[in-house]
Amino acid sequence: MPKAPFSSLPLSGLFAIAKPSGPTSMSILDSIKPLINSSPLFVSQDKLDKQKDGDAQSGGKGKGKFGRGKKRGRDAVKLGQGGTLDPLADGVLVVGIGKGTKRLGDFLDCVKEYRTTALLGCETDTYDSEGAQVRAAPWKHVTKDAVEKALAQFRGEIQQTPPIFSALKMDGKPLYEYARKGIPLPRPIERRSVTVHSLELEEWKGADHRFVWPEKRFTDDEKRALEKALSSVEEDPQVKDEGETAVKAGQEGEGDGQEPPRKKARVDTEAEVAGVAESKAEEPITPPTDTTAEHPTAFVLKMRVSGGTYVRSIVHDLGHALGSAAHVVTLTRSQQGRFALGMESHPAVSEVGDVEQPHKPPASAEANDLVTQKSEGEDAAAQTSLEQTPAVSVERGCVPWEVFERAIKDEGEVDEDGRHEWEKVVLEHLEVVD
Repeated sequence: MPKAPFSSLPLSGLFAIAKPSGPTSMSILDSIKPLINSSPLFVSQDKLDKQKDGDAQSGGKGKGKFGRGKKRGRDAVKLGQGGTLDPLADGVLVVGIGKGTKRLGDFLDCVKEYRTTALLGCETDTYDSEGAQVRAAPWKHVTKDAVEKALAQFRGEIQQTPPIFSALKMDGKPLYEYARKGIPLPRPIERRSVTVHSLELEEWKGADHRFVWPEKRFTDDEKRALEKALSSVEEDPQVKDEGETAVKAGQEGEGDGQEPPRKKARVDTEAEVAGVAESKAEEPITPPTDTTAEHPTAFVLKMRVSGGTYVRSIVHDLGHALGSAAHVVTLTRSQQGRFALGMESHPAVSEVGDVEQPHKPPASAEANDLVTQKSEGEDAAAQTSLEQTPAVSVERGCVPWEVFERAIKDEGEVDEDGRHEWEKVVLEHLEVVD
């Protein structure tokens, strides 16, 4: 194929990266900016020429107007992402280039699919394994059947309360400041209505895993500060560990999926980490370690949810519903709108000038018809809120992060069309935006 004339370029569009666990979403974008800003696919030739002139004037140190140095000026092309993933999370991260950044808002409210591993027996301030232990609770009474039955109350339209340890603000102050400094909340944290289109137990790991609770634990002072913060919106909040005997009174029906009577399950929990009932706690819980013979139960959930859903809150509240505690140890966004993991690269099917272009989607990639799903064992209350999942046309896979990692270290040689390997891979996954 002949080299593309620059009159056909630059391109604007959307593509997805398979983000690894560890780095922040912003650091991912910062890492690929130098590649995007120096690519003739996305930057006009006159800007590239100015970039080269600037590099030459700076002695070739890459600090021209659009150079690769950290002190470069305004970026040559706009770059953004359509929904942040926490450092712990991996999976689909939608990226917009140029005019594609104007479409990123579409991915904030679209249907998303997640897979998450929940670990029982411990809840943390962040609701995931990167936080500190706030409370330990029994887990041995929880069965696979109990989890499957408890999931019914989390399907459909539910009310969620964001974690108190979050950056959301109340009266100009981040919520986590109230919790850490022991400042009583002015009012309850506002609940959010979200839709869980589907929620299933995908894998029961039991104790066959190596996940452990975080080593860092809340001090007594930190627990008292949290209790003080919650005291204005909850009656007698208590943040403390529970012993195994705390649930023994409710284990007569163990294995039948019934919730231990000591704590009522709540989906629409107030902003809480734990307000637990008094117990003798005659058998204190020993935190698991890498060498612990028996690890707390873990299981994998698969869900499709609306925008704004807190996956960590679902796991946290599920732990309460099971008469235990739980936090997230792995989280993968497997689909976001029309981008998904595990998709083979789609060949280009249309052309603009001499540049072979990726497929352009129809004006609406989401079908209007609804699919009604039912879950066995749902009670009458759950039946009133059946899941209605918009059918989404998945059209694009994700660029493996390794492709960018190699290019960041060394772009390598260009092919006969003047393109680097990473540019060819991005083109295969790119959704062009005019």
